[in-house]
Amino acid sequence: MKTKVLSLVALFMMGAFTVFAGNKTEKIKVSGNCGMCETRIEKAVNAIDGVSKAEWDKKSKMLEVSFDDSKTSTDAIEKAVAKVGHDTPNYKADDEVYKNLPGCCHYDRTAETKTEDDHKGHKH
Repeated sequence: MKTKVLSLVALFMMGAFTVFAGNKTEKIKVSGNCGMCETRIEKAVNAIDGVSKAEWDKKSKMLEVSFDDSKTSTDAIEKAVAKVGHDTPNYKADDEVYKNLPGCCHYDRTAETKTEDDHKGHKH
């Protein structure tokens, strides 16, 4: 009887570990202004394979995202956000995409963000 109970406990523990292995929650600063920005940002992030939850707060400008880090990364998440017109700490949205956002979604872009091709500060 003890063997069966211990086996069940061990099996349960291994299953619980597998379920939570790779789950990660991160907060990322994302530029935006309004509810339409929130919808656009969350939709882009939720479309990424491995993301289980994405919530952007327009007041704090913070995206809280839960994801399986064996399937995606914060880098991929930031790229997806930039692709739909919103700047992140590491990726700046394409100017043309940003210009096509509704007027209420235009945020202050004076804060410097890096682009994928930004090579300032290091030598080749």
